[in-house]
Amino acid sequence: MKLFASAAEMRVVPRSTEFRNGGISFWYREIGFPERRSTLSGTVDYDICIVGGGYTGLWTAYYLKKADPGLRVALLEREFSGFGASGRNGGWLSAEFAGSRERCARLRGKGAMIALQRAMMNSVDEVMGVAEDEGIDADIVKGGMRVVATNPAQRTRLQNEVAYLQEWGYWPEDVYLLEHSHAPRLQVDGAVVAAHSPHAARVQPAKLAVGLAKVVEGLGVDIFENTAVTAIHPRSPTTRPMAVTEHGAVRADHVIRATEGFTADLSGQRREWLPMNSSMIVTEPLTADMWRHIGWERREVLGDAAHAYIYAQRTADDRIAIGGRGMPYRFGSAHDNNGTTQPQTIAELWRVLARLFPVASEVPIVHAWSGVLGVPRDWCPSVHLDRDTGLGWAGGYVGSGVTTSNLAGRTLRDLVLGRDSELTRLPWVGRRPRGWEPEPLRWIGTQVVHGLYRTADRRESDRVSHTSRLAGIAGRIAGR
Repeated sequence: MKLFASAAEMRVVPRSTEFRNGGISFWYREIGFPERRSTLSGTVDYDICIVGGGYTGLWTAYYLKKADPGLRVALLEREFSGFGASGRNGGWLSAEFAGSRERCARLRGKGAMIALQRAMMNSVDEVMGVAEDEGIDADIVKGGMRVVATNPAQRTRLQNEVAYLQEWGYWPEDVYLLEHSHAPRLQVDGAVVAAHSPHAARVQPAKLAVGLAKVVEGLGVDIFENTAVTAIHPRSPTTRPMAVTEHGAVRADHVIRATEGFTADLSGQRREWLPMNSSMIVTEPLTADMWRHIGWERREVLGDAAHAYIYAQRTADDRIAIGGRGMPYRFGSAHDNNGTTQPQTIAELWRVLARLFPVASEVPIVHAWSGVLGVPRDWCPSVHLDRDTGLGWAGGYVGSGVTTSNLAGRTLRDLVLGRDSELTRLPWVGRRPRGWEPEPLRWIGTQVVHGLYRTADRRESDRVSHTSRLAGIAGRIAGR
């Protein structure tokens, strides 16, 4: 047992004798770190340069080379491919789309937003299909997604959310309420109602990233690792678009920024997307008796209807991995590359685990880690290509990037190749949200919003039947 201290009280959290905090993620602890590829050496020319070796960059490279094998594509990555959120996330391959659907629909109408939602559903199967075709074993199981409500306020909110989604691209068979007594067995303590969507799968995220990088390299993409891009320059009358590193530069017809939560590290991009921190813990494998009690045979991904929501999965080797927002934001858009997680956050996640699955409360925690995801000011992801400057980007997924990045990669392919397609007409293409406020305003704002949501959850747990007004205040401050 290990004692963790928070600002308010001491918490006892069972931990393994091999407990680790940080060191990237448990997913890489399970499979080992990939051997790093060569560093860029000198200034070179390509047709396409992609900055960032996570899912967005890898999917974009994959689809470009599949569409035109003759394209010369370079991918630049500061660490190794899959180092960031792509190798640290909760393993939710789901059709969830972040942001306000009304806001996203303003550009091209409600029908276009519904088409975007349907495209997200299709992207779940697209990722699974590519993994199967390319021999990527990423422990993918399509068991769907279950979201549980554990108090009356959450129940009302979840019922309203299901009705709302059915107006915006989900048909009745795509998301629906489950009465707890008739649901496929997943014993979540205190659940009063649940919602289910079949459009989700569990995945081991690092296996997907590492496997995809190998496939992309096999297609002829030159991946340069240990190569930090410091600036991206647009086309000028005398020069091509360019990504600049300390080892040289890559000139290309198009430079695609695929840096997601690390975008703030680039020159001039400090306020573009806010790097939001998310944290996870994972247990030792549960016993067969514990699983007989819990169920979870279908391996659904699991979330809840709280404001400070959690996400969880039953891993391939029968552990529970559960995550949520810990310290949401570091001053000045800073982040911790090593993934070290605050003790208070570990304790909070363990308390949620123990509350939802009391039978697992004594199972030791073996690993805790954190990562950053990109949040635009309007909380809506976007894809863009500016033909005048030669620069493009995709991201701002707000935690739903495992699937969204695949759709972004296919959309960027069509934009780069000049195709007028159903994908390029989706309403997230060409969106340009305003930047975040300067410091200290954005730090103060994120702390206030985080605190309001936490307080709202505590008030709702007292069995009130309506959503706390504090959550509405937090949403207005955040601009959601």
